[in-house]
Amino acid sequence: MMKRNILVEGNKDYKQISEEICSPTEVPPGKGWVAYFIPANLLLVFYFCVLGAIIGIGMGLMGVNHPVGWGTDIVTFVFWVGIGHAGTLISAILFLFRQKWRTGINRTAEAMTIFAVMCAGIFPLVHTGRPWFAYWLLPYPNQRGPLWVNFRSPLEWDVFAVSTYLTISFVFWYMGMVPDIATLRDRAKNSIRKLIYGPLSLGWRGTNRHWQHYESAYLMLAGLSTPLVLSVHSIVSFDFAVANLPGWHTTIFPPYFVAGAVFSGFAMVVTLMCLIRIGYPQMKDYVTINHLETMNKVIMTTGMMVGYAYASEFFIAWYSGVEYETFTFINRAFGPYWWAYWIMVSCNVIFPQLFWFKAIRRSLPAMFVITIFVNIGMWFERYVITVTSLHADFLPSNWGIFTLTFYDFGVLVGSFGMFFTLFLLFLRVLPMVAMSEIKPMIHVGRKDGH
Repeated sequence: MMKRNILVEGNKDYKQISEEICSPTEVPPGKGWVAYFIPANLLLVFYFCVLGAIIGIGMGLMGVNHPVGWGTDIVTFVFWVGIGHAGTLISAILFLFRQKWRTGINRTAEAMTIFAVMCAGIFPLVHTGRPWFAYWLLPYPNQRGPLWVNFRSPLEWDVFAVSTYLTISFVFWYMGMVPDIATLRDRAKNSIRKLIYGPLSLGWRGTNRHWQHYESAYLMLAGLSTPLVLSVHSIVSFDFAVANLPGWHTTIFPPYFVAGAVFSGFAMVVTLMCLIRIGYPQMKDYVTINHLETMNKVIMTTGMMVGYAYASEFFIAWYSGVEYETFTFINRAFGPYWWAYWIMVSCNVIFPQLFWFKAIRRSLPAMFVITIFVNIGMWFERYVITVTSLHADFLPSNWGIFTLTFYDFGVLVGSFGMFFTLFLLFLRVLPMVAMSEIKPMIHVGRKDGH
């Protein structure tokens, strides 16, 4: 019989688990947390300044032009929505398939999902150029004369898909935390903490009836979340696939985008887990190398799927005999944006295959570097898809070049400031590991276990 991996190391008991997981929320922030938080906060302030300049002065500060009307805003929107996929997949799909190894990482992955989708939601509003008219997108009855929301537009579908995904993911995340918030409430030493955690725990007492209702609700939310993992990024891919433009108008985009989203999302989870293990040494017993190795196997597999998609696009462009398609893909690899294409291929296809080697798959520095490269490559994938098809379409007289400006880099880099600020605040006020799910796992893989 195959030996099962240990899910909780260090021979912990229930009291130790509660002490170690709750302690980061109960003691003053350490030097490690402060060292992360100050740069993230400064980056957030910079982000708001860049957004204020773009909104106040105009979209002309960014690189968008004619014919490249979609630029960094749409590229980074798709990037952040993709990052948000891993949390719901780890929590919902792996829960339904009874994969116990998810318990050490699901809480952090769910939080990552919420914050990534929040970051993504800003970019379409900025891209409109006049975000103060965003209420025009709302589908309420015709109060504005002839103006009406175009429900045939996939951009309108994004509004419903992403908002639904955010709502369900948030409820799923919050419901999973209720027993742990009750633990924080019961451990609270002052009235302010009790006042905050008391209402948030929804009166949880841990009775048999409470656990029955909790497990039923959690299972129902996992079932609702599972199709969203597949549908949200499929709908995002329709932004491109329904356009009659070479390089976009292809049926491979929905599965291709979903695989890429899982790929980038898992890479971001591994990156965050590496940082957590450095900043919170006591978490090494809960976020083990076995957890990270399993995620690295998923990254390697989805990397091969993405590589297959890249190759199949070239094959179909050649096999179709359509000269516009053939030109578009040759132009991607060898045209003015060749550098972006080969960064994409190197980061997404070549580097993840290093995980075939067990020593690299279980090396913290190696996985940290590789997963950062993966997310760089996934941003460039969206950049290549968006820009190379728009800059050279059917009419040579309509061709143009898209150049990134300071403000393009500013909103991209600044969005990471928003993401990490929210994530670090989460680590300070809520348990980063699901205690209620970890405690039943303490005997798994141990000699004295069952």
